[in-house]
Amino acid sequence: MSRLLIVLFLFMNLNSFSKNNFAIPYDTSSNKLNKKKLYKFLAIEGAVLSGTISYLRFQWYNDKQRVPFHFYNDSKGWLQIDKFGHFYASYLESLVGYKILKKSNFKENKALLFGGSQGFILEAPIEFFDAYYDGWGFSVSDIIANALGSTFFIVQQKLFNEQWIKPKLTFSRSIYARNANGYLGKNNFISELIYDYNGYTYWFSFTPNKFIKSEFLPDWLALSIGYGGDGMLGEFENLIKYKGVMIPEYKRYRQFYLSLDVDFSKIHTNSKFLKKVFNSISYIKFPFPTLEISNNKIKAFWIHY
Repeated sequence: MSRLLIVLFLFMNLNSFSKNNFAIPYDTSSNKLNKKKLYKFLAIEGAVLSGTISYLRFQWYNDKQRVPFHFYNDSKGWLQIDKFGHFYASYLESLVGYKILKKSNFKENKALLFGGSQGFILEAPIEFFDAYYDGWGFSVSDIIANALGSTFFIVQQKLFNEQWIKPKLTFSRSIYARNANGYLGKNNFISELIYDYNGYTYWFSFTPNKFIKSEFLPDWLALSIGYGGDGMLGEFENLIKYKGVMIPEYKRYRQFYLSLDVDFSKIHTNSKFLKKVFNSISYIKFPFPTLEISNNKIKAFWIHY
């Protein structure tokens, strides 16, 4: 999860950097692609991303033994929360890649092909690095999740010319990290954001007005279906102890959610600053009253993060 977050954070900020330093890389007077600016941006993007991947390689594998290429089946790990993370990261990276190429005056099909596949392209090298180190391995399920994230973006853009269903996430600190003796983070928000899968909920959010066209429903009002996992203190099964300290026993279980949401990108404003803010946060789930279905029970929350 930490590697996904670093690559995703870098790429999202690289997009912001490109806007500020290269503007739109085409000549607006002739409406032609400014290849010099585009190639300059792609060169910087490639150099920075390559450097980041190299950093990840030495940061995560410096104490691991190099071994021949091998596979690692983690499809059932962490109740598949990790797979939703791959899907979400790949989706957002494809979204950003597509927007960059559209602003570079690429035609729609080429922007979808090259930009829309950006998420899969960026995430794939991680799996090949994993494949050559002991304790890791090439994960086919990760590759599939990456491919599905990019495909989910491409298909919607092709069918609707926009994203009708938006993947979103929320994170809140869990009690498990505090009782895991550092296994799920070092008792602070950033560390737990990286290591604690119990804190994540992934959502698929959509505006009903796209489907039923009601005059009484605002365009920004959305519904969200969410998925999370709880009680996880190990990838496949919970640890009994960690670093010599006994860990309390918890039951692992899946959580399914139904909640209201806000699509901030549909809120009309004349402020360019607010438009940027709204577009930036439109892929994060807004706290709202929520129903949770888990352990054959239904729970209601006034607010769910």
